[in-house]
Amino acid sequence: MGEPQYMSYPRLALAQSVFALASPSTAPAAKHTALDTLQHAIRDLKMAPLYHYLAHPQTGTLNPAGESASSPAAATHAAPTHMLRRTSSIHAPGIVGVLGGKTDVSVALPWDEALYAELVADNEKELVAIQKEEDDAAERAGDVEVLAAQAKRAELYARIGDKDLALDEFEKLLEKTGILGTKIDIVLAQIRIALFFDDKPLVKKHVALAAALVASGGDWDRRNRLKAYQGLHLLTIRAHNLAAPLLLDSLSTFTSTELCSYSELVVYATLAGSVSLPRRDFKTKVVDAPEIRAVFGAENESDRLSALAGSNSSVPSTAKPAATATPTPKTSTTTTATSSSTPTEPAAPTLPTDFTPLSTLTTSLYQGNYTPFFTSLASVEASFLSTDRYLFEHKAWFVREMRLRAYTQLLSSYRTVGLESMAKSFGVGVEWLDRDLAVFIAGGRLAVRVDRVGGVVEMVGGGSGGGGGGRDGQYNEVIKQGDQLITKLQKYGQVVRLRGSERS
Repeated sequence: MGEPQYMSYPRLALAQSVFALASPSTAPAAKHTALDTLQHAIRDLKMAPLYHYLAHPQTGTLNPAGESASSPAAATHAAPTHMLRRTSSIHAPGIVGVLGGKTDVSVALPWDEALYAELVADNEKELVAIQKEEDDAAERAGDVEVLAAQAKRAELYARIGDKDLALDEFEKLLEKTGILGTKIDIVLAQIRIALFFDDKPLVKKHVALAAALVASGGDWDRRNRLKAYQGLHLLTIRAHNLAAPLLLDSLSTFTSTELCSYSELVVYATLAGSVSLPRRDFKTKVVDAPEIRAVFGAENESDRLSALAGSNSSVPSTAKPAATATPTPKTSTTTTATSSSTPTEPAAPTLPTDFTPLSTLTTSLYQGNYTPFFTSLASVEASFLSTDRYLFEHKAWFVREMRLRAYTQLLSSYRTVGLESMAKSFGVGVEWLDRDLAVFIAGGRLAVRVDRVGGVVEMVGGGSGGGGGGRDGQYNEVIKQGDQLITKLQKYGQVVRLRGSERS
């Protein structure tokens, strides 16, 4: 189907820079870096519409006055239901919608009227040239040349950050294009535009369209690209259980560098898998995954070599000493090769990413070392969840669910656990643990009872601390699955007997 097209724009890294500039969680130094990156991109790419959208004194999204002024446009989007209910930003799609209006203007993007006029003039000049090329193609050439000129216009609008016009031009291209691979590329470009402006309903619509196109005969490369797009979309709407398999499967065949870097995909896959996968899958697909360990680093040279070679850990995680749950600080820098179809751009100098908190989070959870687990969970919230535009909106939910997972894992093996002993295991105070457990118990997430007089946590419903009825629930689930298996075997036996009688 040919090389992928329309992969250059929009540059989603710029949306992350906008988020970093507006987020209250961003450090001042990082804000100045984001501002510098954004200003250079606006000048170099002639992004007049995006500059107006962000910085205009009356309507700019990054200005307090502009937030209220832009709300009527956001209100025109119908409030979707079902899966998208998990996120609040769907009611106000926008490049900083995940912040819920709580933007930090301590480092502002200044408005320069002269610069804006210069950028507008440059955009108009390019549009005139494209229109002339299209007219000449219509007179002297064929439909292919006309479509090529129209594609340049669509890419121009995507490059300069004009969401509505870019979507309209790509929609026109989609209607006129007959090649399936090109159609898929156009829809993927529309998904990235929607992701750039954090329009979740629009992303969902085009992801479904891309899936239908790929199912009708998409090639291997585009199928793999779509898998990463789907996983990232599901992550943004808090469907981590659905996102984890897609993101983890994308690790070994990742080519969607226009969507995110490989190290970012590893982070997303690790977080989604940690909060949603069963313990056995969590071990094989996250803790011991060669792709993840190669990025996060390994505790020793033999493990590092085995990870790069695609092998599992040379020492089972359960056999490693407890000290490995808190490895010595190390940094791991990942360099992602850009796809041959995507033009390279000079990368801004960035500090190496320290993946130690994520590595400690996964290993300590699996090994049951809960004090380093809680410490690393706080570090992950500060270093990853609070600084990423896709994760920021769900950081409180993620931290809460990970605490619940740790509590459930510890309590599942006992009928009674001392409250003070449990608090010591997690490195927290008894009063704090009592309050935290009470929230999960009241919500029906933990089948336990806290006896403050006796100083113990007692299991309810037969043992396990999980919300599914404890060991009685596990026993009933085994019986249910056994009955289903027997039924399937009986049906299979009937089919085999029928076919045997037909042959005889």
